[in-house]
Amino acid sequence: MIKFKVKVMLAMRNMTQKELAERTGIRPPTVSAICTGAVKHLPVDALDKICDVLDCQPADLVEYVREITE
Repeated sequence: MIKFKVKVMLAMRNMTQKELAERTGIRPPTVSAICTGAVKHLPVDALDKICDVLDCQPADLVEYVREITE
């Protein structure tokens, strides 16, 4: 499962979701969906904008967590 860590990065930079939306041009509902993990897809250009504003690498925003199945 892919987990987004954008919310963590925002907290580390004392930035709100609204500020991220304003600075990236990404719609606020989309930023919210990314932060809650409800986003279905994330275009590369959106990821690029987020990385630019948060001054980070894509790996700082996305994490793969193996699901345990029995």
